[in-house]
Amino acid sequence: MSIAAQPLTPEDPELSPWWLRTVLIVMVLGFAGLLAITALAYRNAPPIPARVVDAQGSPLFSGDDVRDGQAVFLKYGLMDNGSIWGHGAYLGPDYSAAALHRIGEDTAAAIAQQQHQQPLVALTPGQQAAVRAETAVELKTNRYNAASDTLQLTAAEAAAYRQQLPYWTDYFLHPERNGGLKAGLITDPAELHQFTAFVTWAAWASVANRPGENYSYTNNFPYDPAVGNIPVPGALLWSALSLIVLLAGIAVVLLMFGKFDYLGWISRGQHIHPHLLPGVASPGQRALVKFFVVVALLFLAQTLVGGAVAHYRADPGSFYGFQLETIFPSNLMRTWHLQTAVFWIATAYVAAALFLGRTLRSDEPRWFAPWVHLLFGAFVVVIGGSLLGEWLGISQMLGKWWFWLGNQGWEFLELGRIWQLLLVVGLLVWFALLWLLVRPRTLANPESKPLVKMFLFAAVAIPVFYIPALFFGAKTNYTVVDTWRFWIIHLWVEGFFEFFATTVVALTFYQLGLTRRNVALRVIYLDGILYFLGGLIGTGHHWYFTGQTSVNMALSAMISVLEVVPLTLLTLDAWDFVRTTRGHCEICGKSVAVPHRWTFYFLIAVGVWNFVGAGIFGFLINLPIVSYYEVGTQLTPNHGHAAMMGVFGMLALALMVFVLRQTSSDERWAGMEKYVRTGFWGTNIGLAMMVVFSLFPSGVLQVWDVIQHGYWHARALDYIASPRSHLIEWMRLPGDLVFIIFGAIPLTIAAVKGWLGVRATPPSD
Repeated sequence: MSIAAQPLTPEDPELSPWWLRTVLIVMVLGFAGLLAITALAYRNAPPIPARVVDAQGSPLFSGDDVRDGQAVFLKYGLMDNGSIWGHGAYLGPDYSAAALHRIGEDTAAAIAQQQHQQPLVALTPGQQAAVRAETAVELKTNRYNAASDTLQLTAAEAAAYRQQLPYWTDYFLHPERNGGLKAGLITDPAELHQFTAFVTWAAWASVANRPGENYSYTNNFPYDPAVGNIPVPGALLWSALSLIVLLAGIAVVLLMFGKFDYLGWISRGQHIHPHLLPGVASPGQRALVKFFVVVALLFLAQTLVGGAVAHYRADPGSFYGFQLETIFPSNLMRTWHLQTAVFWIATAYVAAALFLGRTLRSDEPRWFAPWVHLLFGAFVVVIGGSLLGEWLGISQMLGKWWFWLGNQGWEFLELGRIWQLLLVVGLLVWFALLWLLVRPRTLANPESKPLVKMFLFAAVAIPVFYIPALFFGAKTNYTVVDTWRFWIIHLWVEGFFEFFATTVVALTFYQLGLTRRNVALRVIYLDGILYFLGGLIGTGHHWYFTGQTSVNMALSAMISVLEVVPLTLLTLDAWDFVRTTRGHCEICGKSVAVPHRWTFYFLIAVGVWNFVGAGIFGFLINLPIVSYYEVGTQLTPNHGHAAMMGVFGMLALALMVFVLRQTSSDERWAGMEKYVRTGFWGTNIGLAMMVVFSLFPSGVLQVWDVIQHGYWHARALDYIASPRSHLIEWMRLPGDLVFIIFGAIPLTIAAVKGWLGVRATPPSD
């Protein structure tokens, strides 16, 4: 199938080479800074002592116990229950904060008994203040000896450590008190000892002063004044200075848009008539439709699992009278919620890229359709195998193979290592197919070559920048792991997936005849410059409190704020997107049949949610001083839902609707459009209801509790289980129901109908 696109005209000359050169310069400088920060993570990570002893030198636990305890934490999927240093799930406590506060309370009680022979509560206010101050000094003093690789605890600290074991033993017994874990999840005494060693080490690293500094390895996170953890001065300073950078960045870009009116998505002064003909699809394109059935089914599954996760937060002890945690515990549900999201969005991008690539050439190679079928089978095996493996792994049915075949335990990267390797191979095969499909000598329109090059560059980054997920294991230092983990969560998703999405949308607009080639190229180059300018080094805004030094905080705060700048520009193009759906050519005055109306509506939703979810809510939590109190509260999933679903999810749905419309005749589309229309409004209204009625107010109130009582308190189950918190959690139910019933289900029906229609219709060529 050959599709004509907009040719170059005398008014549309070749772009300056400095556009591409600037993109490359920004990337080189950004990666240099990011690699430097990553290297510092290895040097500055909190040490894991070979031996931890009490005041008399008797051993308490070893470095191997800490590393084995981290493996226990992962093996049982506890990062999808609670968190360490704010990173993880929100159903359970922050384990490091809970351990630190209990150690602080037990240490204070021991000091009070030692000095006054009375319980702490029996002392006068002055005596209590003195005991609290001495407790902070004792915990802040770093007694780690690097030469002997030994950490010595005081008598009070050692006594506090010994109180940790019975506390965590009891925690794992009761689902209604631990966020819906399987009853008696960990009962082995050796594993309980190792887990206690790990969380005690994490608590020590979060309070003991870094050598030569007056703040801890985690920049005094979590906030707990009772043990001397208060914000470091840099958190306030760099937050204030980053606002200046933000205002300057917005001013410069708005000045550019004011001076150069050719910047933006839609070409002006030309006839707007779509060139892609719906209902005309090649065998390979028809074969790709079944990918979107998988996309829709995974999307539906994710919404149902997400509803179960929300219910665990509202009522962890019972699922409408049924003990769901005996079969599907909360940590498994959250694992599936994250993994199905990654899978359905990535699958949509992969299939749409191949579909769009096919439109760039006049013929279809005979190998294309068979390889599409083979790639589909590979994706089904990886997706199905990894989800099943995560269930078996969390259920402890894989023995020593839990890391390789089951659940690695790292949030967002839970799938077993073998499934990760197969995923990388699958993505590399996908890129090879894409390259063979659209390499320069096969293009129907040679003028599209620069666009296709950027398309391929963005595509190859998808498999390449997932590879850092293989750089660590279950026992690698937590700081080092979290550094590489956000190379995936932030750099892979928010960086290169977003850049890839920009190239896909630009190429789609070009193929639809809505924009000239150079306009599409300028959008790609400008977005690349702006995304990479703030997004590469800006990855470090996730590392403020995970064992990195103040160097990362300064660089990341000042630069990550620029990530908001390109999002503000979305408002400048909003009206053009709306106008495009109205089917009227302003040049010739004629009405235009716009067959991809609902694709444009979903793209409008992408822009709106990008500004709201990534721009407003993302900026809110990225300033160091805000992040210090906020990270790991409900404001994090508030940003995550609005940005992940609102941006990447809505774009995936836009691509699905584009393919369904392109492969459906006008008659069949008439029977599918009502489901797409309902799905569009259902997903957007449902998501807005989740945010407005539950996630945002819940997050604000939780941050307020952090400020009032300390981080440990706001993350404790006593707060999460309070009547007010439960009420706000139940207020999420209407939004969930709208999203599922009027969003996910109609879109699933549309996908299935589109696939059945393709199967029932003979190929057009």
